[in-house]
Amino acid sequence: MSAADQVVRIFTLGGTISALGGDAGSQRLSGEQLVATSTGAGQGSGVRTEVEDFRRLPSSSLSFEDLGELVDRVNDVAEDSTGVVVVQGTDTLEETAFLLDLTCSSAATVVVTGAMRRPDLPGADGPANLAGAVAVAADPGCRGLGVLAVLADEIHAARYVRKTHTTSIATFASPGAGPLGLVVEGKPRLLLRPPHATVTPPLRLRRPARVALVTLALGDGGELLDAVDDRFDGLVVAAFGAGHVPSWLVAPLTALAARMPVVLASRTGSGPMLSATYRGPGSEQDLLGRGLLSAGFLAPAKARLLLHALLADGAGRERIAASFEALAQLGGIGAQPEG
Repeated sequence: MSAADQVVRIFTLGGTISALGGDAGSQRLSGEQLVATSTGAGQGSGVRTEVEDFRRLPSSSLSFEDLGELVDRVNDVAEDSTGVVVVQGTDTLEETAFLLDLTCSSAATVVVTGAMRRPDLPGADGPANLAGAVAVAADPGCRGLGVLAVLADEIHAARYVRKTHTTSIATFASPGAGPLGLVVEGKPRLLLRPPHATVTPPLRLRRPARVALVTLALGDGGELLDAVDDRFDGLVVAAFGAGHVPSWLVAPLTALAARMPVVLASRTGSGPMLSATYRGPGSEQDLLGRGLLSAGFLAPAKARLLLHALLADGAGRERIAASFEALAQLGGIGAQPEG
């Protein structure tokens, strides 16, 4: 495909990157206005951008219905595009990126970006982030990396990236893995490649699913576990350390695991779950032996999304267990690419 034929489709969903003013009723830039403010977004490179105002919402107000429609639109246009860029608020950016990573069926590069500072504030980071995202989406060398997040000139894999600071423009990081590459002078430079797709084949959001996420704390009596009833199809527990809970929560968790898939993640948000280091009541070995599933390297919010997507795809318990096990066993980042 020649440069003249390169088309990057941009879906704007709202968020800080498009907000003017700080009140709830603030004016928001349209998708076309947003691209116009980003002087490097395809301009001078021969890349043509096509913009769709998909939503105008703060990312905290996005729903699974919104994202399900986004997945369908991205899959619709990706085959005829060089790449796709999704622009949204940063509060749930890592979750949108990961859900797209689980469900996008095209080989076209999909990039998610946003901004930490409004366009009417000094040092607004939106234009540079959008320009970097378009550059990555248009670069053929970035295909096959899975869905990416591009902010602050860093390229992150959706499965690892997290928002780590409330206000810093360098808030996005990939704990335990690091960025896959950088955007240097407007061009992507890759350092690493994930050795495998997050899931194969991509999941399809065929039906509604409800997954609870319960984060444990010191002295937790399990009252929130009592609220996980028939309204939910699955549960993720953000446990202590590498997968530990108080001994008095073992019985209710065992009962829940008999009724629905229960995934054990770490509230630390970084590092692998253990499977055979500790053996006492409430240890990771005890809980896994009682039917709970390990989230592996996934942070709790992403473990919830994987379980949601599997249930929405119609997966049963065996397939869910196999999917989490496969991702846990292949959680690493690959070596530096050749060339």
